[in-house]
Amino acid sequence: MCIFALLCVPGSLPLSARQNPNPVAELSALRITGSKRFTSEQIAPMTGLSVGQRVGRDDFQHAADTLGKLGCFSDIRFSFSSQGAAVHLEIEVTDAPMVAAEWDNFPWFSDEGIDQALKSRISLFDGTAPRQGALLDAISGVLQNLLATQHISGSVQHKLLGSADGDSEVMRFRVEGPSLKIASVQFTDPLARQDAHVQERLQDIVGKPYSRYTVEVFNIEQVRPVYWQHAYLQVRFAVPQALFFGNPDVSVPDSVEVKDTIDPGPAFTWAGAAWKGNVSLSQPVLNALLGFQPGQPADGLKITAAWNRARAEYAKGGYLDARVEPVEDFDVARGLATYQVAVSEGPQYHMGELVLTGVSLAADRRLRAAWTLPKGAVFDKSYFDDFLANGAKEALKGLPVHIEKIGDFLRTDPQTATVDVLLDFH
Repeated sequence: MCIFALLCVPGSLPLSARQNPNPVAELSALRITGSKRFTSEQIAPMTGLSVGQRVGRDDFQHAADTLGKLGCFSDIRFSFSSQGAAVHLEIEVTDAPMVAAEWDNFPWFSDEGIDQALKSRISLFDGTAPRQGALLDAISGVLQNLLATQHISGSVQHKLLGSADGDSEVMRFRVEGPSLKIASVQFTDPLARQDAHVQERLQDIVGKPYSRYTVEVFNIEQVRPVYWQHAYLQVRFAVPQALFFGNPDVSVPDSVEVKDTIDPGPAFTWAGAAWKGNVSLSQPVLNALLGFQPGQPADGLKITAAWNRARAEYAKGGYLDARVEPVEDFDVARGLATYQVAVSEGPQYHMGELVLTGVSLAADRRLRAAWTLPKGAVFDKSYFDDFLANGAKEALKGLPVHIEKIGDFLRTDPQTATVDVLLDFH
């Protein structure tokens, strides 16, 4: 038995085996193992090999190279054994991370239609895409052919970016070329239709090039805060739908109306927070910082601000590494919002050195005189923030200096529980 191993390398995607001028045996079996995402039957067509084909060692290397270039696998190993004129090939692969594939501006086709077309032509397509590799070009090629069936000119591009909610990465496929604009956005829920802020901000996307991603970002940045403010903490947005809009006599419409489906869910009331891991700040102190009383509407914006106040209070007491991590515990039936809050305080830091750069000797003296937090004192992050915003500028008044920017950095040392303040004046 012979064994070969190689790492995958990005590149183009050959979908058929090259012609080996010196085949030595007939491929009697092809088995691919190691993947938890794909079956052997799904991966095999991508090798370019087929059972019954006359093959040689170069063909095995070529098949491994082909799989390595896809982007779906981080490691490829193959082994083969021969018996007479027949050879058995086994390829072992390791799955590489994949991300969701999204179709940004293809309103001529349904998502189901696109998925079906891809699955019928690419055996490894399962709704996801690699971060890099030749499979991306194969997906783009299928999308390009779909556009041609509708006589739509344009170039399919792909780009890795964060999802609209920031929770994950997505591979966005987009067609560049057609001039397709958003004519209007129709919300299914009355709150979004009637809210003055949402209606005012629609100018950010209406009249602009159609992009599903743009609408999703608009929902997260402009619409969701309105629902959170009204205690709709579980508001959900469906995938925006683009409906062709305009003159029906025009063969290729240039505008779409976006249907934005919103499920607000229940409106919640505040039912309290349970704290765990807090030592330096007691639960009554922390609850007072939140500013909520049981039975009040669970305003999501105020809740977010409340956690930030708790973090700021820890930082004010020198706990610069403190983590405040709330987890929602929603009682949907009764509309109650409770939070389990895990606190990790970390060390309490004390003032170390004040390091100033980019200033004259006179300015240096002024700044050090203005900085009143002594070495060894508990470090107060709020004092540091105020000094950056106001104190430094006040200290330099009357000096012939022009400061455009202050670069700042807190150099913490958990071993000594000290923090050095570094300020660089430009």
